[in-house]
Amino acid sequence: MAASATTRSEIRHPLFSRIYPKINAYAEAHGALEHRAELLAHTEGRIVEIGAGSGANFRHYPPETDHVIAVEPEPRLRALAHRAAADAAVAVEVRAGRAEELPLPDDSVDGAVVSLVLCTIADVPRALAEAARVLRPGGRLFFYEHVRSTNRKLARKQRMMNTVWPLLGGGCNLTRDAEQAISDAGFTIEHSRNFDFLVNGRTSPSSPCVIGEARVQPTGNDATPVVGHT
Repeated sequence: MAASATTRSEIRHPLFSRIYPKINAYAEAHGALEHRAELLAHTEGRIVEIGAGSGANFRHYPPETDHVIAVEPEPRLRALAHRAAADAAVAVEVRAGRAEELPLPDDSVDGAVVSLVLCTIADVPRALAEAARVLRPGGRLFFYEHVRSTNRKLARKQRMMNTVWPLLGGGCNLTRDAEQAISDAGFTIEHSRNFDFLVNGRTSPSSPCVIGEARVQPTGNDATPVVGHT
């Protein structure tokens, strides 16, 4: 069901929405451009991008992508996304909306994109259930997220910083396991790549990342195993 009231489709982060473009520009100067291109390389048809932010992904969609519906609840970031959509090489429609209540009908898209957004969503299981709802049978979920570290020392630092980090980072949570959440939501991860996003050779609490693709898991005898992880 789509959200019917504007107040339900918006989340305001006045400080974060002002500083995020600078954060993103810094990240892109150190490798995020390549990560976004990798994330979107195999998108095609009709796509919903969940939590599109300022529209940083728009220029990376390949020609096989016919139409992107970009859903963003933060009004200042959504305004930036509208500007980015005007310069995109593919058709992009920006809409207000929340991940937990996507303004789309069932089985209406070929792919769903979550890009550095699962860390900020209040109800991740519900958001992933919404992604599954709007995906057509056989549709794919494309994900690029920073995740909880498997390094005990860095994971401890993440837990410590997570007491204040969400207040500064628009609700960003450093300790979530995006892959596990995706699997728990009924998706089969077909492939993924885990890596440290290094800036000048250094890690940060948000440096452990994963990029991958998943499908809604079939039931019964049609179920297929995970292809693999790298």
